[in-house]
Amino acid sequence: MTPRHPDRDQIRIESVLSALGSRVRLDAVRVLDAGGEHNCGSLLGILGVTAKSTMTHHWRVLRESGVIRQRPSGRENLLSLRREDLDARYPGLLDAVLTGALRDDTDDAATSPAPARR
Repeated sequence: MTPRHPDRDQIRIESVLSALGSRVRLDAVRVLDAGGEHNCGSLLGILGVTAKSTMTHHWRVLRESGVIRQRPSGRENLLSLRREDLDARYPGLLDAVLTGALRDDTDDAATSPAPARR
């Protein structure tokens, strides 16, 4: 069964922002933004997530919001970022969110206490 994806004109800003509001989903989008399709299993490893059922939920949220495309391929699903659709619908949004997240990561690393020395 092919999962349902919203058409470009059905993508809504509130759904996209809500989907990107989860750190796990944002990290997945960051990986997908590098390009190409990734199978679900490889993304689990990259993200360091062990609960497949948890990621199934995250994939559904990203797919139904219009952020990713999910297509069956044999026994797996391949995921890709719908960058072209998102950029056409909301120019600059994805870049702003990904840049902001990277900036937050950098700020968090700079303000984290140094590890204790032994």
